[in-house]
Amino acid sequence: MSAQDEVAAAADALVGAFGAHDPQGYFAAFDPAATFMFYTTDRLLGSRAEWEAEWAELEATGFHVDGCTTADRRIDVISADVAVLTHTVRTRIAGEPAEVRERETIVFRRCSDGRWLAIHEHLSPDPNPAEELT
Repeated sequence: MSAQDEVAAAADALVGAFGAHDPQGYFAAFDPAATFMFYTTDRLLGSRAEWEAEWAELEATGFHVDGCTTADRRIDVISADVAVLTHTVRTRIAGEPAEVRERETIVFRRCSDGRWLAIHEHLSPDPNPAEELT
């Protein structure tokens, strides 16, 4: 399997776990030292544990992911052990009247055991939210 295919599989697992509201599976897709830059937070989240704590706080207020779709996916393999995923995501959150439309970049690193783990996630609002996914 090519590095691009491996990263695609890792990305599918990450997005699938997120869309199924499976925090254990979702967070397992990230290196413990991963960083997170979300437009919905006021700061860089400097580790997976920090994002897990934020997630738990959100869940305490009723946060629940009801589904997530991805499109416009591009995977750039930068080196033998670094790859970048960019894509458009549409997320349905329980209780929200409309899906959340965003663009995302995730940087993956190949671990010594061969797995690809995400080491950085950056999320921004989709500047064209009315457009359909392609």
